[in-house]
Amino acid sequence: MIWVILGALGAFITNDFSLSPAEKGLIVATPILGGSVFRVILVILTDRIGPRKTAIGGMIATMVPLLWGWLFGNSLGEIYCIAILLGVAGGSFAAAIPLASRWYPPHLQGLAMGIAGAGNSGTLLATLFGPRLAVELGWHNVLGLAMIPLALVFIAYIMMAKDAPSQPEPMPLKDYFGIFKSAVTWYFCLLYSVAFGGFVGLSSFLSIFFVDQYQLSRVRAGDFVTLIVAAGSFFRPVGGFLADRKGSTNVLGFLFIIVAVMMFGVSYLPSFSIVMILLFVGMACLGMGNGAVFQIIPQRFQKEMGMITGIVGFFVPNLLGTLKQVTGTFATGFLCYSFIGLVALSVLFIARRSWRKTVLVNKDAVKV
Repeated sequence: MIWVILGALGAFITNDFSLSPAEKGLIVATPILGGSVFRVILVILTDRIGPRKTAIGGMIATMVPLLWGWLFGNSLGEIYCIAILLGVAGGSFAAAIPLASRWYPPHLQGLAMGIAGAGNSGTLLATLFGPRLAVELGWHNVLGLAMIPLALVFIAYIMMAKDAPSQPEPMPLKDYFGIFKSAVTWYFCLLYSVAFGGFVGLSSFLSIFFVDQYQLSRVRAGDFVTLIVAAGSFFRPVGGFLADRKGSTNVLGFLFIIVAVMMFGVSYLPSFSIVMILLFVGMACLGMGNGAVFQIIPQRFQKEMGMITGIVGFFVPNLLGTLKQVTGTFATGFLCYSFIGLVALSVLFIARRSWRKTVLVNKDAVKV
């Protein structure tokens, strides 16, 4: 919820600062970029001090940009700094995923990771309530109010979260970056960037898209984004469930094809009812793709689980805003994303052979 809150408030913030289309894309993309950076830091802490302590520290750090945005945040430079620091909230998956993964056997990883990853549903709260509260109270106060649910989760987490007994021994710092030498790491990075990066990027940018392209009110735009985000959030466990049974690469291949087709359809900028159907189906596939990718990560990177979940999430969604400014239409951005889906499909076929060589197959192992 907090990671994408600037996206939910994007139409209000960009209006106050009179931003260009490229600047609009950048401002809502910056928290995602910050999440990619902070994930690497948080995953090293996760593997060295455990996910529970890391998550607690991350929640405390997340209060800083919320407090800053509530009381200050009156210049564009401040907004960018706040956006970067909100990336700590995005990095929280680096602690959540290993904490959940280590409690479950291999054949349940897809479903367990899908449920844990359904924390993406917090985006629904941001897009549904953020614009409404901003109309009544102003977007600065919305950031202040966000500290209330954060404080409640902070207290609940301290009381209930427990590290699994299978917590691996921390590796020397230099060994954490050894996985960068593996081609499989970069396969995961690209595939998850398309799936998870696409989900977060669209969640953050669609409010602006609906307001600028279809002239919806800012609250109405938030409502429709909420509906689309729900598809991606609630279908994520389905992707993990299917991957457990059909194999992650089989599921991903099918999903990337559907995503490419849906984004190609959106690039025609059809009527609003049609674009809603296309985006809903596309986002559902992106959500299932997230679950499918995480079905295989714990099998390939059991000891480096924290590190790999930190580096696979990098995707900058300001493509839509930049291409809108350069070409004068949102069509080129969605067309480009459709092409990226086909590239991911090609990479998937290449990666599949490598995965089959590196994933240990036994009676509890999963299909790839």
